[in-house]
Amino acid sequence: MENQQQHQQQQQSSMKSRFRRVCVFCGSSPGKNPSYQLAAIQLGRQLVERSIDLVYGGGSIGLMGLVSQAVFDGGRHVLGVIPKTLMPREITGETVGEVRAVSGMHQRKAEMSRQADAFIALPGGYGTLEELLEVITWAQLGIHDKPVGLLNVDGYYNSLLSFIDKAVDEGFIAPAARHIIVSAQTAHELMSKLEEYVPEHSGVASKLRWEMEQQLGYTAKSDIAR
Repeated sequence: MENQQQHQQQQQSSMKSRFRRVCVFCGSSPGKNPSYQLAAIQLGRQLVERSIDLVYGGGSIGLMGLVSQAVFDGGRHVLGVIPKTLMPREITGETVGEVRAVSGMHQRKAEMSRQADAFIALPGGYGTLEELLEVITWAQLGIHDKPVGLLNVDGYYNSLLSFIDKAVDEGFIAPAARHIIVSAQTAHELMSKLEEYVPEHSGVASKLRWEMEQQLGYTAKSDIAR
């Protein structure tokens, strides 16, 4: 019994994360492939196992609903940030965890970014891509140095990664900036990679950082780059 308890304690300590809260971008639809839905649940369970809280887009449907429910059921805090105009569309039934209503999409992204220590994108559509690319761009500019992960379920993001590699080859993205994106096919592998992530690029826009902080209402860099 004592050996079993020691083993459990070792497992728990080995799963201790550098992150307090991770932001997950994902679709408000479940997708046609059941593997997308399974991946959302597995990611939620990975966060729970590592004692990580969740911040996400606040919806209760699609992949958003699956990942948030998995984290909530595991006893971790869930913060959903959603524009007031989208609440009737993306929230059905009871809400999960804490829901923070904001005035618009820009405030939604700013608040999720401010709250998170890392970002992960599950499969999704235009909105997921827009959120993902913005935090990648912010990292490239030096506005934050938080890890950005891509859960490439069944090769869903292969075409996006190929496009980014093409942009590197053609001189539009610096090779060091290519490493901003951390990708993996499973939630466990992705979380392990994010835990070990070290930035290889250099920020280039301190003035832009200041201007963005003013636009987003931040008074200090630490609010977004914590």
